[in-house]
Amino acid sequence: VQLQACGGGSVRAGGSLRLSCAVSGRTFSTYVMGWLRQAPGNEREFVAAITWNAGTTSYADSVKGRFTISKDNAKNTVYLQVNSLKPEDTAVYYCARRRTYTPVPVTSVEEYDDWGQGTLVTVSS
Repeated sequence: VQLQACGGGSVRAGGSLRLSCAVSGRTFSTYVMGWLRQAPGNEREFVAAITWNAGTTSYADSVKGRFTISKDNAKNTVYLQVNSLKPEDTAVYYCARRRTYTPVPVTSVEEYDDWGQGTLVTVSS
């Protein structure tokens, strides 16, 4: 399976971006798709997740109300709309897939099985 993330860029504080992640290959065993990020010098952290069938979502407290995760099952693609960006949102954003069953969106980095290459989001003040 391959996860291809794109949509990152450089924006000013308050700006918006739309990140996309296309899943190819053995897509039938997708249960949860997530976005996680890693800022320089920091550990990778959870941002948002969505269950592939029911569409149940979960967000980190730091992004609630600003970020929205969504999916297009027909295109095997997950999106992350990021609004009202802050300098502290600067990070490499990774999409990830969990391919073992869970009914809820997972929030732990260790619970994801497959990872994309990441897309850089830089927010200037």
